[in-house]
Amino acid sequence: MTAERFFCADAARTRGDALPGTAPYGLVWVLIEHAGPWPANGYDGLPLDPVAKAVLYDAASAVRARILLIRRHGRRTPRPGPRRWAVLRYDATGAHRQRWGTWERDEDLARTAEALDEPGEPGHPPLVLVCAHGRHDTCCALRGRPVAAALSARWSDPVWECTHVGGDRFAANVLVAPDGVYYGALDAASSVAVVEEHLADRVHAGHLRGYTDLYPAQQAAVAALLARHGPAGRHAYAVTGTSRAGPHWLIRVTGPAPRATAYDIEVTAHRAPPHRLTCNGPAASAAMVHEVVSIRTL
Repeated sequence: MTAERFFCADAARTRGDALPGTAPYGLVWVLIEHAGPWPANGYDGLPLDPVAKAVLYDAASAVRARILLIRRHGRRTPRPGPRRWAVLRYDATGAHRQRWGTWERDEDLARTAEALDEPGEPGHPPLVLVCAHGRHDTCCALRGRPVAAALSARWSDPVWECTHVGGDRFAANVLVAPDGVYYGALDAASSVAVVEEHLADRVHAGHLRGYTDLYPAQQAAVAALLARHGPAGRHAYAVTGTSRAGPHWLIRVTGPAPRATAYDIEVTAHRAPPHRLTCNGPAASAAMVHEVVSIRTL
């Protein structure tokens, strides 16, 4: 008898896995256009010149940058001519700092490594990156590609498919960079609504995984305020204090101007029961959950 096929995103929705507090920390992203095929381990698996490959990898590691392969939706075969690369850097002032270039030979990626030492140019619109990395996780392809199709039909230029961004069980996952905002559990319809609101500087709590400049407990605290008070701008809430005693966190957050109300938010961290968290990983593991237990207005 054939075993029923396992889909991690279906299982996560059945369990009701919480989204807030699941965005991986990060402030810098390196994007390398590569139409395909994408290896299961992304950039690490590309058959590039070892020296050129290591130059970029080492430069990215030095600034804790994440390297993502990108392609336009529906493009699975390489096209003639140069491919694009970008370095995206989060700026707490709200500026979108980006540096773009092109590459044809493996050696050209050294320019990408050099760009990691440059501040980047402000004024660029954010990019919408949709994880559609099927060789890494089945759900990323099955759920990510319809989302990429819907978003590309609505906004052609800023939307790219990308390799693994983390949190396979929350597919479809969208990263808006360099804003550093993760959304999850999206489908074609909800993704268009969420991104439209985001581009208008209205972040909603419904599909929010978190902000990548915050740690998980801080992400959960901000998401709780968005859920309570409604959508707000990316920088409307500022974390102004964090303390921890074991699994208990106290996060102080200041709200939007002009009132700038302050809140003390208590968050607890605990391990969920072990489950299979990816389609391709047979071993069960226990995810960390950050739960808001109280919000006090100061």
